[in-house]
Amino acid sequence: MTVRRDFQESARCRPDLVIGRDELFGAAREQLGSGGSVLLHGPAGIGKSTVLRAIAAEYGRTARTVLRCSATESESHLPFLALADLFGLVLDEVADRLPAAQRDALESALTGRGEPTLRDGLALRLAVLSALRALAADGPVLLVADDLQWLDAASAELLGFAARRLGDTPVQMLCAVRTEGQEYDRFLNSSPPDTLAVRLGPFTRTQVSALLDHRGYTGLSRTTVRDIHRTSGGNPLFALELGRALSENPTPPRPGEPLPVPTSLRALVLKRLDMLSEEARRTLLVASVGARPTQALLHAAGRDNAEAECAQAAALGLLATDPEGPAVRFAHPLISAALYAEAPAQERRAAHAALSTAASDPIERARHLALATTGTDPKVAARLAEAAALARDRGAPSVAASLGLLAARHTPAGSVPGADDRRLQAAEDAITAGEVDLARDIAREVLTRAAAPTQRVRAWMVVIESAGQALGDVDAVFPQVLADAGDDPRLLAQVHYQLAWRGLVVEGDFAEAREEAAHAAELAARGADRRTELMALAFQASTETLMGHPNAPATIKRALKEPQDPYVACHHNGAGAARFRWLLMSDQLPEARTVITSLLREVQRRGMVESEVHFQRFLADTELRSGHCGRALDLARESLRLARDSGIGLGASAMLTSLAEASGGEVDKALALAREAAEHAEEDGDQMYLSRALAALGYAHLVAGDAQAAVVALRRVRELEQGLGIHDPARGRWQGDLAEALVAVGETGEAQDVVDVTREHALRLGRESVLAVLDRAESLVRAARGDHDAAVAQLTSVQDRLAKLGYGLEEARTAFALARLRTRPRPLGAPREGGAGPAPAGPGAAGPAPADAAPAGSASAGPAAVGPTSFDEAARLFRRCRALPWLRQVEAAAAAGPALPPPPAGERESALEGLASMERQVAALVMEGATNREIAARLFISVKTVEATLTRVYRKLGIRSRVDIVRLAAGHHAK
Repeated sequence: MTVRRDFQESARCRPDLVIGRDELFGAAREQLGSGGSVLLHGPAGIGKSTVLRAIAAEYGRTARTVLRCSATESESHLPFLALADLFGLVLDEVADRLPAAQRDALESALTGRGEPTLRDGLALRLAVLSALRALAADGPVLLVADDLQWLDAASAELLGFAARRLGDTPVQMLCAVRTEGQEYDRFLNSSPPDTLAVRLGPFTRTQVSALLDHRGYTGLSRTTVRDIHRTSGGNPLFALELGRALSENPTPPRPGEPLPVPTSLRALVLKRLDMLSEEARRTLLVASVGARPTQALLHAAGRDNAEAECAQAAALGLLATDPEGPAVRFAHPLISAALYAEAPAQERRAAHAALSTAASDPIERARHLALATTGTDPKVAARLAEAAALARDRGAPSVAASLGLLAARHTPAGSVPGADDRRLQAAEDAITAGEVDLARDIAREVLTRAAAPTQRVRAWMVVIESAGQALGDVDAVFPQVLADAGDDPRLLAQVHYQLAWRGLVVEGDFAEAREEAAHAAELAARGADRRTELMALAFQASTETLMGHPNAPATIKRALKEPQDPYVACHHNGAGAARFRWLLMSDQLPEARTVITSLLREVQRRGMVESEVHFQRFLADTELRSGHCGRALDLARESLRLARDSGIGLGASAMLTSLAEASGGEVDKALALAREAAEHAEEDGDQMYLSRALAALGYAHLVAGDAQAAVVALRRVRELEQGLGIHDPARGRWQGDLAEALVAVGETGEAQDVVDVTREHALRLGRESVLAVLDRAESLVRAARGDHDAAVAQLTSVQDRLAKLGYGLEEARTAFALARLRTRPRPLGAPREGGAGPAPAGPGAAGPAPADAAPAGSASAGPAAVGPTSFDEAARLFRRCRALPWLRQVEAAAAAGPALPPPPAGERESALEGLASMERQVAALVMEGATNREIAARLFISVKTVEATLTRVYRKLGIRSRVDIVRLAAGHHAK
C-alpha cells in the first residue's frame, strides 16, 4: 500500500483539527463511506488543510493506496508538479499495465526526460485515467489534494479529465480549495461527478476560545477573546496569530483599546518577518519564488547558510518543519505571498536571476530569466520560445501559451520571428489547451495593429478555430479574412478549407463543401502549401465518396500522390482515411481492413488518441460488415470507452457500438446507445451523424422485432439524407432495413419504392452488396404479394452473391429469410418449386423472368417443400458470425414449428376480403390456430405488431376477438 508518511498520523492526537467541525465532518464521513468524494472549500486560514488532514488520516486506513499532492502558488506555473506528487511513488507499480504510448507520456511528464512524442495531449490524459484504474483494480484508492487553487494548469486538467470518467471505479477524492471571493463550482471540474462540496465557515466565539486554549494561549479574558473573534472574523488562522501576538506582548491591552496587532494576516506575517535577519529574509524570498524549493536548490542559488536561516524561520513558525523531507515549505501560502509582495523589485529580480541558473527544469529556468529581466532581450525571448516548445512537446499547451506570451513581451521590435508571431503561436497553443477565450483575445489584439496579410489571416484562423463547432457564430469573419488574404493563394487556401467545413457543418451542403475543398486544394497547390493541399484533397475525396460522386476515386489518387505529409497521411481526416472509406463502400473489405489496421497501428505508435478513437470505430465497422460480429463488438466497445474517456467522437462511437450490440450483443443496449447517439447529434446540430444514429436505431428496432418503430426511425433517415444530398446507399446501408420493415407492417408499395429508388443509385455506383440486400428486400415484397416461388429463387441467388462478396452477416440474414419463406405456407394456387420459374425480378435481381407464374389463389397448393436452406443452415451461419440476437430469432422461429395447412382458398379469401396484405397474413395464421408469438416469429415482426394488426382486422371485419376469426372461417367452410 502506498501511503505518505504525513497521513499515517492519528487524528485522535490532534483534536483541534476538528474543533467546531462536527457537522461537516459527519457529512464528509457519510459521503466517503458511501463511496463518494468530498471537496472542502472556504477562505484562506479557515481550517481546510487541518480538516483535510484529519479526514485523510481516518479514511486513509480503509484505502489500499493513498495519493497526495499539496500545491503552492509559486509552483502553479510549472506543468505536472502535482502529477509528480501523486504518481511519483507508484509509477513503477502501474507502468507495466499501461499501453506503451500512455506509459511513455506519463513517464515523460513525471521526469521531464525522454524524446518529445507526437501526441495531441490525450495520451497523457488517458495515462492518468488508466493509472488510477490500474491502482483501483488492486483495491480502493484515496486521492488527497490540498490547495487545489494552486495546482498547475496541466495537472488540474489531467485530474479533472480522469475524475469525470472514473465512473464506478473505486477511486475517491478528498480535496480542499481556497474560495475567498470566488465560487467553488469551477473546482468541481477536477472532482468526480458525485462530489459533495462542503464549505468551512468561520468559528464561533466559543470555538475560537477552545482553539486558543488548546494551543496554549490560556489566561485571556473573555473580552480579549471576544476582540480576537471580532478581529479575526472567526478565521482560525487569524485567531491563532492574534493569540500568539498577544501572548508574546508583555503589556496586554487595556479594556476598550484595540488589539495591539494588525487586523490582517499579511500584517501579522510581516511583523514576524521583521524578526528575521536580513540574510534569512533573502533566503526565504528565494524559496518563495522557487517552484519546489529545497536546501540543495537554495545552496545552488547562492544561499550558503540556508540550513541555519531556514531553522530560524521555522522557529518563528514561518516554515513547516519536515525533518524527513528535503522540501522547504512555508507554514501557509500567504506567508510566501506576503514576503514576495513586500520585497523591493530589485530583490525580487535578484531572486529570480539566481534561480534562472540554479533550477533544474529548463522551463522553470526560462521563466525565472524572464522575471529577472526588464525590457526586451532577444536571447531571453529565444530561451522562452524554446521553453514554450518544450512545454508543447510535453503535452502542456497551457504552459506553452503563457511562456509564449512572455517570449513576445521580451521580443525586440524588428526581430524574426516577431512579437506578434509569438503571440499567435501562444494563441494556437491556447486553443489546443481549450482556452479559447484567451486565444481569441490574443488574436483580436494582434488584429488591432497587424498589417501583414500573413499575420492577419493567421489571427483570423485563430478566431475561426476558437468558435469550434459554432462556425455560424463567426460568419462575419469570412468576408474580412478573404479581404486580408487578397490574392495570395497560400492564404486563400487556408480560408477556403475552413469554408469547406462551414459548408458541411453549418449548411449541411455536401455540394458546397466539395466545391470549397476543391478550390482550397487548387489554391494550396499554387501556393506550395502541401499540407493544406493534402488536407483539402482528403476532405474533398471523403465528401465525394459520401455523395456518390463519380470523381471520388480520382480525387483519392491525387490525395495519395507523393510527396506526403506524415501527419496528414495518418490523420483521421487525411488521405489514408479517405481511401479506407472508399474501399469500404466499394465492397473491398479485405483491402479496407488492411488499410485501417495499418493506420490504427501507426496512430497508436504516435500517441494520436483522437485518430485512434476514429480508426478503432472504422475497423469495427469493417469487421461488422464482414460478419465478424464478436470482434466488431469488442472493437466497438473499446472505441466507445476511449471516446468516453477522451470526449472525442462519442456520438459516432455510440452509433457504431449500437450496430455491433444489435448484431452480436444485447439489443436493449443497442437501443439505448442509438438513442444516446441521436441525442448527441441533435444537441450538436449534426445532421450527418443524426442520420447515422437513427439508422442504427431503426436496425436495433428491427432486430428487436418492432418493425413499426424501425419504420418510423428509418423514414426520418430517408428524409434527412435526401435533404443533405447523400445518394450513395453504401454510406449507411439502411435502405434494405427500411424496405424489410415496411413489408413487415404491410406497406409493400412504399417498400418497393425504396428498393427502386435506391437500386438506381446502387447500379450507377456499382454497389454490389447493396444491390444484393435490395434484392432480398424485394423478394420479401414479392412473397407478401403472393409470388412465393419467385421470392425463393431470388433469395437463393442473393445468399450466394453475398457469400462471394464476404458479407457474412447479410448472408446469414438471407438464409434466415429463405428458411422462413420455405416453411411458410405458399399462397393458394401458387406453383410449387420445380415448376414454373420465378417472376420478373426487376433491375439488379438474379434469375430469369418466368412466363407463366400463376396468380395467387388460382389453384390449391400445400406447404412448400423444405429445400437445402433451412433454419439449421441459418443458425449455423449466425453462429459463425457470433450474431447472438439473430441466433435467438432463428431458435424462436424453429420452435414455432411448421405452418399448418391453410383453409381452402375460396373460403379464406372471402372471409379476409378487404384486408391489407399484412392483415390477411396475420388473420390467416390465426385461422390456422397459431398464437401471437408464433405469428410474430413466422412473419418476422414483434408481438406488439401482431396485436396492433389484429385490432385493425377486428375493426374491418366487425368482430371482437381472434375466436371470431376462427368462427368466421368455420362458417364459410360450412357453407
